[in-house]
Order: sequence, then C-alpha cells, then structure tokens
Amino acid sequence: MWTPEILALIAVTFVAAGFVKGTIGLGLPTVTLAVLTLPLGLKTSLAVVVIPLMATNLWQALTGPHLKEILARFWPFLLTAIVTVWIGIQVLATARSDYLVAMLGIVLILNSLISFSRFRIPSPPPERETMWSIVCSALGGMMFGMTGNFIVPGILFLQALGMHRDMLVQALGVTFVTISTTLAVSLTSRSLMTGELTIISIAALIPAFFGLWLGRRYRSSISEAQFSKLFFIGLLVIGASLLIGSVHNLLATS
Repeated sequence: MWTPEILALIAVTFVAAGFVKGTIGLGLPTVTLAVLTLPLGLKTSLAVVVIPLMATNLWQALTGPHLKEILARFWPFLLTAIVTVWIGIQVLATARSDYLVAMLGIVLILNSLISFSRFRIPSPPPERETMWSIVCSALGGMMFGMTGNFIVPGILFLQALGMHRDMLVQALGVTFVTISTTLAVSLTSRSLMTGELTIISIAALIPAFFGLWLGRRYRSSISEAQFSKLFFIGLLVIGASLLIGSVHNLLATS
C-alpha cells in the first residue's frame, strides 16, 4: 500500500494543506481528507492527519492570554465535543465506507456554499449560549468523528459569538487540539490507529510545517479573499466528485 507514489502524494498533500492553513488560518484536515480519501480511504486518511492536526494547532491554543477564559466559558462545548467525537468514531469503525465518503462530499459542498453565501449562525442570547454550544458541538463532534470536519456547525457557532480576532483564533486552536486528541485516542481504541499509521502521521509533520511556513511567509503577498475563493471552489469540485463516486458505488452494489 505504501508505495513511493503514495508516500509522495501524502507529502505533497500536507505541504498544500499546511500552505492553506498558513494563508487563511484553516483547512489542514479539509484539504488532506479531500485529497487522500480516494487513494487511501477515509479511515486511513483520518489516522494520517491526526498528529499534524494536533501539532499545528497546539501553538495556536497556547499562544495568547485567553486560555483560562476560553476553558471557563467553553468547557461544556469542549466536553460535548469529546463525547460526540468518540461516538462518531464508533460509527466510522462500523459503517460502510461509501456512506461516509458520501457524507464527506456533502460536508465539503456545504462548506463551500456557506463560504460563498457568507452565511453566519445568528449569535445566541447570553442566557442560551451554553445550550446552543452543546447542540452545535454535539453535531460538529459527530461529524468530525465520521468525516474529519468540525466546521458545520461547530466552528460556525464559535464565529457567531462575536469574539475579537485574537480570542477567536485561540478558541479555534483549543477546539482543534481537543477534538484531534480525542480523535487519536478513539482511533487507537478501535485499532484504526496502527503503529504503521502513527509513524506515517508523525512523518507528515515535516511537510505540514513546511507548508505552514510557506503560507505564513507568502500571506502578505497573496490576496486572502481571492485565495479563499479558489480554495472553496476546489473543495466544491472535490466534494461533488466524492459524492458522485460514492453514490455510484452504492448503486452498483445495491
């Protein structure tokens, strides 16, 4: 399975995913899963991405003065995510792959359409923030456990709260460290994170951080708005391709 061509594809994919994250601040798991799901499968791709996802967000979680405030305010959100990511992994481990790939395709399409429409979840009133944080985290955690994507509606909820940029960036870092750590533990408990996949995931840190460095270096010379538009157009095409391919496989075997 781990031919030189596959290993080269993994390295190039993580450079590209790191570059996207360094440029617009997100997208590492999205790009990685969008590219690697077809050749490797969704379960294997999730295992490969987990350590770079943890490492590239750790600095973001720890950098800034808001860590205590974030933990105090969002512990129900984070705790719910931990529980529901674990549940999502149980579904991932037992469900037919084509169903999950179709779901990933739908999520990528939704991400793109939401970006183009500039849709935002309405900010909840303060007295209902905890309730809505639990609901959005539960849905996002299940989705992350099954497809590796937490944006709909987990990240959309955080963006709706009107936090200033520095606190939002740190809150996103804390969230991704939390869910990626849960993902690693859950994959290992279900024997989906093998020793071989752990080594490959660790090795993927090198191209991921190289791409992150490139993205940060060239961020000022690239139109972030234009780059984001091209990025989500690409996700729309890939999502549609994954959805069509998985539906075709399901119909062919039904």
